[in-house]
Amino acid sequence: MSRFLGVDLGSTTAKAVVVDETGAIAGTSTVQMGAVSRTGMTRAVTEALAAAGLEEADLAGTVSTGYGRKLVPGADRTFTEITCHARGTAAMCPGVRLVIDIGGQDSKAIAVDAEGLVEDFAMNDRCAGGTGRFYDVLARALEVDLGELGELALRGGQDLEVSTMCATFAETEVVSLLAQGLPTADIAASVHRAVAGRTLALVAQVGRRAPVVMTGGVARNPAAVRFLADALRCEVTVPEQPQITGAYGAALLAMEAAGRGPRVPAEPADAPLRPVPHGDAGHSCADCDGTVVRLGAAIPVRGRLSRR
Repeated sequence: MSRFLGVDLGSTTAKAVVVDETGAIAGTSTVQMGAVSRTGMTRAVTEALAAAGLEEADLAGTVSTGYGRKLVPGADRTFTEITCHARGTAAMCPGVRLVIDIGGQDSKAIAVDAEGLVEDFAMNDRCAGGTGRFYDVLARALEVDLGELGELALRGGQDLEVSTMCATFAETEVVSLLAQGLPTADIAASVHRAVAGRTLALVAQVGRRAPVVMTGGVARNPAAVRFLADALRCEVTVPEQPQITGAYGAALLAMEAAGRGPRVPAEPADAPLRPVPHGDAGHSCADCDGTVVRLGAAIPVRGRLSRR
């Protein structure tokens, strides 16, 4: 049975996913890095292959995505994060209409239609406010471990005024709030609530719709998910492995490029193509030419989805 590799080399993490010719996940790996790193990418690929019981020579195709997608050796093709996150999330969570992906240094809102195609997207990759880096700064200022930040915020009750979402100045403002003797839980909750409001503005650019799925490293923060759901006034679903959706989508695209796995029925030759809007694409989508990519059908994934 053929195996296919997807690699998502992001700003702070490297993710790799191996799938078989049915699209089932055979192996995954997520490696935390300080920045875009060939070393982190190599480690992620090695670990994913080992989990699948394979060697690189066993692969029938590789697709890369993410900030460092052109640094992945042996990749047959590269795709933007928008395409790969939409593909991977639509396969993991059939029926999704809105994907909110918040990574280490950027955030994306992707509208997906009933066929699993990207309908519209908005992206913020020019400001770290509300991204993983922002939460790193917040945790440091509150002197708590990053993994404890979400639970701390969920204990907060009072809504404090937070005037800045800038990662550079957030630490100064948090220190100022602490100096006023305000509870750390209230500060954490207020900042999370403000971040949700900022994300809501990003969603407004593509239009609210449901079901909503949140992906990326920040999706592991229960308070970030909770406050986003409150802001959207709807349920937000989180995949069991929210960080690998881009790599999973890349692996599925590698599989489909080889003519394997389920595919959607072909449209008539004269059917008009719907160009993918570019939105605030920034540098991560600089190579996108607007070409429509037909995404395959949803593929069942073992494991439960968590709902917040």
